[in-house]
Amino acid sequence: MTSVSTATAAPRTAPHVSVNRPNPVSVGTIVWLASELMFFAGLFAMYFTVRAAVPDEWALQTEKLNVAFASVNTTVLVLSSVSCQLGVWAAERFQPARSGKLWQVNRWGMHEWITVTYLMGAFFIGGQIFEYASLVRDGLTISSSPYGSVFYLTTGFHGLHVVGGLIAFLFLLGRSFSAKRFGHHEATTAIVTSYYWHFVDIVWIALFSVIYLLK
Repeated sequence: MTSVSTATAAPRTAPHVSVNRPNPVSVGTIVWLASELMFFAGLFAMYFTVRAAVPDEWALQTEKLNVAFASVNTTVLVLSSVSCQLGVWAAERFQPARSGKLWQVNRWGMHEWITVTYLMGAFFIGGQIFEYASLVRDGLTISSSPYGSVFYLTTGFHGLHVVGGLIAFLFLLGRSFSAKRFGHHEATTAIVTSYYWHFVDIVWIALFSVIYLLK
């Protein structure tokens, strides 16, 4: 008779499942931008409400707007979103600086693309200041008419947001240069900053369409 020894089977363990949790910084930025969207929605509501109350004022004052100049300024701001995204892709490759000559654009890193974005944003703010000065010379001020009030409030608050984005770019570049090793934290900073910049650009496209094109 053969004796059969029975071995105790080891209990099976459940396979390890990795869970990709959303980045809390990215989620927080998106939530904050949603609140900013509500703020600009209020500005749009104010614009259309005042426009409906005094339509003759709009027909008179919109003739002072330089649509061609504003179109160029808008194009620069929109293109800055492209350079900003190229900088983000470089950051996701963990490439903070260019790997070739300065004229080899295809080998640029995050520093070069974000610097170009910063310069484009600064150009937009300079153009907006120039436009304000021209309108003031033509007699359109924030207190001259209801149109002047809503024009300067809507475009001015957006300009402040652009300035905030420029400050964020300086912080991003400073953090990258000071880091001993470019890693996930620096890349995340670039990504969330791009969220804000794209948001600012989209809002301006809407403002430009309403203020300059739907006269």
